[in-house]
Amino acid sequence: MTAAHLTARRAGPLKGTVRTPGDKSISHRALILGALATGVTEIEGLLEGDDIKRTAAAMAAFGAGVERLGEGKWRVEGRGGFSEPADVIDCGNAGTGVRLIMGAAAGFDMAVTFTGDASLRGRPMNRVLKPLGQMGATWLCRAGGTLPLTLKGGNLNHIAYRLPEPSAQVKSAVLLAGLHAAGGAEVIEPEATRDHTERMLRAFGAEVEVREEDGGRRIILGPGQRLTGTKIHVPGDPSSAAFLLVAALVTPGSEVTVQGMLLNPLRIGLLDTLGEMGADLSVTNVRDEGGETVADITARHSELEGVEVPPERAPSMIDEYPILAVAAAFAKGRTVMRGLDELFVKESDRYALMLRGLRACGVAVEDDRTAAMMTVVGTARANHPVAGGAAVTTHGDHRIAMSHLVLGLAAEQPVRVDEPGMIATSFPGFVDLMRGLGAEIGEA
Repeated sequence: MTAAHLTARRAGPLKGTVRTPGDKSISHRALILGALATGVTEIEGLLEGDDIKRTAAAMAAFGAGVERLGEGKWRVEGRGGFSEPADVIDCGNAGTGVRLIMGAAAGFDMAVTFTGDASLRGRPMNRVLKPLGQMGATWLCRAGGTLPLTLKGGNLNHIAYRLPEPSAQVKSAVLLAGLHAAGGAEVIEPEATRDHTERMLRAFGAEVEVREEDGGRRIILGPGQRLTGTKIHVPGDPSSAAFLLVAALVTPGSEVTVQGMLLNPLRIGLLDTLGEMGADLSVTNVRDEGGETVADITARHSELEGVEVPPERAPSMIDEYPILAVAAAFAKGRTVMRGLDELFVKESDRYALMLRGLRACGVAVEDDRTAAMMTVVGTARANHPVAGGAAVTTHGDHRIAMSHLVLGLAAEQPVRVDEPGMIATSFPGFVDLMRGLGAEIGEA
């Protein structure tokens, strides 16, 4: 996609059955663990967005054999560990990728330099560096813990690390480092975060113990673990499916089915919230694929009601708050969202960008950044509709772009977003898929 802008405008209802790209979180982990393992890992359904391609290239740079066999089909031949790369590892826009790779690389006696695009170079790495430093890794980086960064690993010690805030990225980095640490590693999380790393470690042959403690969890990875190549089937990404489901809910007359969506209980906070709002959602054909539960989800246009989203739900839907805010804009009443701290440090300051974009489109939003909360005042059955008509600045954030395009499909006036090429980082083919359902999204 080379357009400088994309514009979404009202059209007819959205209709059809589609499959979203493979889950981004699982795709990163499949490549990294495949490279750390001994033997061949065959992956089906891999997301082929820009972020994942960067991780695939990084694994090849660390010495793994990485080969694309066909659409979504990849083969990784691991050599049981990482070799020192000959050049800088450029992770592009992949925040998950760089943090997980740093954790994996910390277990080996070598120096690795990481960089990324302008957005990634502005994102702090301190939360990952802190536990890696406690394990024995060292680094040299720019002020504020930002990239470019050179990490020196090897000779790591055991750690029992309590997460100061919910973060699956930090947890995963510690566990990956723990694979090659004396005594392994433990992570204590006060609130459960997505558990793809634990599940996939087991799929590769590692022993991972999970204990429930004081409302949270303790994840224990024992010492001396060895990973063996395996077969991985990547389910559809719920964060990508969210845009299609909400588009159907807010566009009159719509009915859209998303097939094969991941239904991991730590990833479906948005479905729970939309259900509380009165969304007409059907879950069918529930099944197990590669150790994860998947299902087909159908969304039909619905009259939504505002709700209060508890802060403890944030870890299970942190990437979905921008599109939830769009759903809330078309609802009746107020939707209160708390626990939004993580939005400040995503690919952009998503909190600020959603606030600005919604207001530009005529939506009333109350913000309290200090309390990490936001209230969207819905327009349904009020004295005005969602106006739209804005040109939204995305700062290259794919989820900000897609959220405002969905808003434009049901707003009174078209909505335009800039830098739409970044959508390919997580959802290649988004525009064509939406057009196939009946959406009017065009270059502008």
